[in-house]
This record gives sequence, structure tokens and C-alpha cells, in this order.
Amino acid sequence: MNLDFSDEQKQLRDQVRRFLSEKCPPAAVRKILEGSSAFDRDLYLGLAELGVLGAAIPEEYGGVGLGDLELCVIAEELGRVIAPVPVSSSIYLTAEFLLMSGSEAQKACWLPKVSSGEVIGTFAFNEGQGRMTPDKVQARVEGGKITGTKAPVADGSIADFAIVAARDEADGISLYLVKLDDDGVSRDALESIDPTRDQARLTFDGCPAELLGGQGDGWHIASVVMDRAAILLAFEQLGGSDRAMEMARDYALERIAFGRQIGSFQAIKHMLADMYVSATLARSNCYYGAWALASGASERPVAAATARVSATTAFQQCSKNNIQVHGGMGFTWAFDCHLYYRRSNALALALGGLSTWESLLIERMSAGDTESAA
Repeated sequence: MNLDFSDEQKQLRDQVRRFLSEKCPPAAVRKILEGSSAFDRDLYLGLAELGVLGAAIPEEYGGVGLGDLELCVIAEELGRVIAPVPVSSSIYLTAEFLLMSGSEAQKACWLPKVSSGEVIGTFAFNEGQGRMTPDKVQARVEGGKITGTKAPVADGSIADFAIVAARDEADGISLYLVKLDDDGVSRDALESIDPTRDQARLTFDGCPAELLGGQGDGWHIASVVMDRAAILLAFEQLGGSDRAMEMARDYALERIAFGRQIGSFQAIKHMLADMYVSATLARSNCYYGAWALASGASERPVAAATARVSATTAFQQCSKNNIQVHGGMGFTWAFDCHLYYRRSNALALALGGLSTWESLLIERMSAGDTESAA
């Protein structure tokens, strides 16, 4: 069994890495962090021109028609540079909802625009803190109009449309496509630890909502798509982990203290070793998730939770230890360490926090689930 990416996929990785090294250096991330823009629009449109946004979208809908493994490769590279773009919301989630459950008219209308970067999509799911369960969904659709509040919504301030989980007239959970520029939608930006990734509160007050998928199927569809997105986000976290570890290693080799490289001190060696072990374990679990994602294996729910837990832990440990290796300078605004620490904590809460995915992993392994149980 080949447990590595193919030569073609590695060539794709190299191409995306070269593009991002030029277009998304740390200075570009800082520009978004310190400025008024919610994301790097030029970078986002550049990714569209490169074919990144449409990588896994079929050619008949304006995409490139690659597969899930190629999307995993791309996700890791975006994570390495902590790209300030809404790819996770628009591509990992929204595009997949449309592909999985959208009507032919919905796909033809929205997927080419998503692929070209013309529009941005988001998934409005959460209502308050803690693990989302069906009984927590209070947003409701009656007579084709949606009412309720969703928060936090990743990229909610910049999205053009949203896939919203809400109660239908039969009191089941269904998914609805909502245009966010319609009357009856208000947005409030939320503060977060990572301002390079937008978070917002969306309030719906009787705005039009178009059913996506079958009525009452929303929870199941959302569970499957969120498992897929969890694997892709895990690859972003893996990329961030590796880059944070490289930053710590390079600094340990060049920084001199007491006449020696600080990398020669045992305490620094231990931190670097812990980072390496954590990142390597995460890579193994991410590759397991990639295999399950691409093959449609019945183990995908367990693989998704495993990759998510492992990659979250690795990114948080690597970004934290990177600061420690840099010492006092690592805590300053001038160094880039805090950029990765911010992103690690922001991604740890995406799609539900670490405790949610730990619970899901335990539940799925205990039950031997072959279907998503989110």
C-alpha cells in the first residue's frame, strides 16, 4: 500500500508552495492583521486563477476536476503560510454542500462563481457555545422565510451567501441557501484571537431561504460534510505545525547564548523533539484521514475525528513551543511567532472545539460507527 502522495500531487504541492511563498509572506498576513480588510482579496483571486479554489469542483461547473487528495495537498500549503483567505468556508464546506445536496440549478448557479472567486460562501451552523446538537438549533424557516441568529459564523462578514441549518415546518433540521445581501439579514463582526480569519454574527429576520437537499436531511448532510472539512482543516493545521517547528529549529541553530547555539541546550532539544513527535503523529493521522476521504471508506468518521484531534493538538503544541524557543523575543509583536499561535487557537475552535472532536472520536470508536455521528 502506498501511503504517500503521488509524484503529480507532489508537483502540485511544489507549485502551490512557490505561489504562496511569493504572494503570502508573513508581511501579507500582518497587513490583514493590522489593517481594516477582513481577508486578502488579491491572494484569494490569485488562488482562483491558479485553479486552487476549483481544484475539487468538476469541470462542468467551472472547476479543475481534481480529487480529494489534491485538496488535502493544497490545504497543507495554505496552512504553512496561515493564508488569510476564506478557503475553508467557501471550498471545504459550501462547495461540498452544493456538490453533495444541491439541485442542478443550484450547482450551475453557484459553483462556477465559487470556483472563480466571484462569490464567497459560508456555513451558518453554530448557535452559542459548546457542542452543537439538534435540540440547539433554534433558527426556523416558515413559508420560505428564515428567522434566527447564528454565531459564530466563520467569514460571515465577507460571504455572499450561506448554507444555513434551520428547523423546517415539520420541526426537522434542514439546510437552506440564503443570499446574505437580501433584506432581512444583518451582520455583526465578532472579535477573535485571530483577526486574519473573519468571525461574525448573522441575524435573519424573515429573509428568503431556498431549500438545499431533502427536507429533514440537514443534520445528516451537515455531519458528513463537516467530517470531510475536518480532514482538510487538519491538513491546514499540519502545515502550520511543520512551519512553526521549522521556525523554532532555525532560530535554535542561529541564536547564540553563552557562546553556544541554543539548540545545543537540553531544554531546547526536548521542546524540539516534542514538536517533531507531535507533528509526525499528526501527519500519520492526517494521511489516514486523506485515504478515508478519497476512498470513501467506512472508517471516514473515525479517521476524521482522529485527524482533527491529533492535528489540533500538534498545531497548538508546536506554535506554543515555537514562542518558547524564541524566548523573550518570541512574545513580541515584531516576531512572527504569534501569527501561528493565533491561527492554532482559531482553528482549534473551527467546526467545534477540541473537546467536541475528542468526544466524537470516543463515541465513534466505542460504537464502531461507519456513518458520521456528528
